[in-house]
Amino acid sequence: MRRGWKVLSWIVGVLLALIVVLLVVIATFDWNRLKPTINAQVSQAIGRPFAIHGDLSVHWRRDTEEGGLAALVPWPQFVAQNITIANPAWAKQSNFAQFDALRFRVAPLPLIVHRIDIPVVFLTRPTIDLERDAQGRASWDINLASAAAPSAWRLNLHAVGFDRGHISLDDAINKAELQIAVEPLQRAIPYDEIVAQQSADAREQASKKLGEATRKELAKAATDSTAQPIHTQATYQFAWQANGHYQGAPAQGSGKTGAVLALEQTDQPFPVQADMHIGDNHIALVGTLTDPLHLAGLDVRLWFSGSSMAKLYPLTGVTLPDTPPYATEGHLSARLQRGDSHFSYENFRGRVGGSDIAGSVVFDTGGARPKLSGQMTSQLVRLVDLAPLIGADSNTEKQQRGDATLQPTDKVLPVEPFRTDRWQAMDADLTFSAARIAREAALPLDAVSTHIVMDDGVMHLDPLAFDLAGGKVNGDVRLDGSKAPMRGVIKLNARHLKLKQLFPTFEPMHTSLGEINGDTALDARGNSISELLGTATGEVKLLMNDGAISKTLLETAGLNVGNIVIGKLFGDKTVKINCAASDLTAVNGLFQTRLFVFDTEDAVIKIDGTINFANEHLDLDVRPDSRGMRIFSLRSPLYVKGTLKNPDVGVQPGPLILRGGGAVALGVLATPVAALLALVATSEQDEPNTCATVLKQMRGPSKSQPVPAAPIPKAATSQ
Repeated sequence: MRRGWKVLSWIVGVLLALIVVLLVVIATFDWNRLKPTINAQVSQAIGRPFAIHGDLSVHWRRDTEEGGLAALVPWPQFVAQNITIANPAWAKQSNFAQFDALRFRVAPLPLIVHRIDIPVVFLTRPTIDLERDAQGRASWDINLASAAAPSAWRLNLHAVGFDRGHISLDDAINKAELQIAVEPLQRAIPYDEIVAQQSADAREQASKKLGEATRKELAKAATDSTAQPIHTQATYQFAWQANGHYQGAPAQGSGKTGAVLALEQTDQPFPVQADMHIGDNHIALVGTLTDPLHLAGLDVRLWFSGSSMAKLYPLTGVTLPDTPPYATEGHLSARLQRGDSHFSYENFRGRVGGSDIAGSVVFDTGGARPKLSGQMTSQLVRLVDLAPLIGADSNTEKQQRGDATLQPTDKVLPVEPFRTDRWQAMDADLTFSAARIAREAALPLDAVSTHIVMDDGVMHLDPLAFDLAGGKVNGDVRLDGSKAPMRGVIKLNARHLKLKQLFPTFEPMHTSLGEINGDTALDARGNSISELLGTATGEVKLLMNDGAISKTLLETAGLNVGNIVIGKLFGDKTVKINCAASDLTAVNGLFQTRLFVFDTEDAVIKIDGTINFANEHLDLDVRPDSRGMRIFSLRSPLYVKGTLKNPDVGVQPGPLILRGGGAVALGVLATPVAALLALVATSEQDEPNTCATVLKQMRGPSKSQPVPAAPIPKAATSQ
C-alpha cells in the first residue's frame, strides 16, 4: 500500500515537473524562430507575401473579467512588430497594409476543442493602400487558399480595434483618389451628442442653399420615431479627415467612428458619422454599423443636398432627374452584399427648389439591373421647379446645375437632351402625387399624380393625371430610351376645364359657364422636347365654348403669338367667344390646320396654315368675317409668319389666295367637325353648348362666298 502511494506521488511529481518545465520553456522560448514558418504559411494562405519584420513575443496574463476557471488560467497575448502584407503585382504601391504592431489574446480553454477564440485584434498605426484598376481588379480582394482537407480547427475573431492610421484609395472605376487620416479624439464623445450635432449641421447647410423653410421641412423627418437609427451606448473615439477626388470632382470630408468594431455581434453597434462634400453635392450620415463581416447592418440618418439630383448618379448609381437645388433627410437602412445589396431610404422629407417632397424608396442591386421602387408625395409643387425635368429652365439655372446644353436664344422649345443613357442603368417603379401645383401667374392646377415605370430604358407614365380648373387632364406617356433616337408616344385628354377657374383673375370669365375639352395623340422620335415635337405625327383637337379673350389675357398667359393677333384684330378690348374649335394634324413635326375657327360676338375668325415645330416656323393666314353691321376694326386678312420666338404678324398685302385652289368642300370639313362634335358631347353643362350649333352649321353645304350675317353664324368654307 505504501509502495502504491510512493508510485502515485512519483507520477504526480513528474507531471508537475513537466508542467513547470513546459511553462518555463514557453515563457522563455524565442518565438522569433517561428517567424519564417508563420510568414510562409500566411503568405500561402492569402496568396500574397506576408512578413513579420520585427519582434514576435508572447506574454501571459490572467483575464480578471472572465468568470470561473477561465479567470484562473493565464491567457497568452501575442505581439508582432512591423508587419507588412504585399499588394498584388499589378498594383502601383508595393504594400497593401502595414502595421507598427499587431496584438491579440487567445482564450486557452477553447483550444481543447480545437477552437481558436480571439476576443479582439488591435492594429497599431495601420497604413492601408486600397487600389482598383480599370479592369476591376481590387487589392482588397484576397482569395484564401482552399485546404486539401477540412481543418479540425475553427477561428472565431470577435472584434477589431485600431488607433491612428492612414488609408489611401486609388480607384480607376470610380475615378477616385482619396487620402484619409485617422486620429484619436481627445475624449470619448457620446453617440447622442454626435447625432444632435450632425443633424443641426446638415440642416444648417441645407438652409443656406434653400432657405429657412428647408430647415423646418428636414426637421419634420426626425419626428417619426420609426425613422431613427438604432441607439447605442458606444462612444466615438476617433476622427478622420478625407481629401482628394471622386468621380473627377473635388472631394473632402470628415467624420468620427468608434474604436472597436464588433465583427459578428449584432448587439454591439459600431458608431459611424460622415460629412462629405463631393463637387457641389453634400452627403452626411450618422448612425451605426453592425455585423460588418456579413455587411448586414448599416443603419443611419442620411442627408443629401446639392444643385441637382441628377448629379447624384455618378456617386450612387441611381438615375434621378435634373432638378433645382434640393435637400433631403431620411432614415437609411442597408444590407450590403456584392451584386445584391438592399437600400431603404425611409420617411424622408425635403425640398426641391421651393417645392416640398416626402416619401420612402427602396433600391435593390440584385437582378438584371438595379431597381428603384417606392412612393413620393408633395403638398405643394411649384411649376417652375419642374422646368429642369424637360430642360425648360433658364440658361443661368442650367449652368448652376452643371448642364452644358444651353438654350438657343432664337428657340422656344427646350433643346436639352434627356439622359437616356442612364435610363438603361436601372429600372424603376415609383408613384408620385402632389396635392397642389403653384405658378407665379394664377393657374388652378390643384393636383397631379402619376405612376412611373422604367424597364430596360423604357419609361412609362401611366396614368399621368392632373386636376385642372375643376376638370381632369389624363395622359399616357411612353418614352423608349433604348432606341436611338428615343421614341415617344403621347396621349392626353382634357375634360371639363372650367373657364372661370382656368382664368380666375380675368373678370369677364367670372360668370362664364364655358369649358375646354381636348384630345392629343402624337408619335414622335427625338431626345429632347424640341426633337420630339419636331418629328411628331398625330393630331390635336381642342374645343372651347362660352368664353372671352383679350390681348392682356394672352400676354398674362405667355401666349406671345396669340396676343399679337388678338391685338391687331380687336385692339385692347375684351371679346366674347361663343366657340373656339381647332383640329390640327401633324406629320413629321408639321402641324396643319384642318379646322381652326373662333366664333365671337364681333366676327368669325378662321385660321389656315401650318406650324412647323422642326424649325419653329409659322405660316398662318387669319381671316376675320365681321358680323352684320357691327363695327369691326379690321376686315382684311392677316398673315402670321416668323418663328415661335419672334412671330411676324401683319396685314395681307392683297386678296387672300384660297388654299387648295378654291372653296373647301363638304367632305373636307366633315371629318374634323364630326370629331370635334364628339368633344361637345363630353360637356356636363345644363345649358346647350354653343359649339354644338356652330359646328353643326359647319357640316352644312359649303359656299364659295362668305355667309351673310345672321344671329348664329355659319362657318365660311373658303379658307
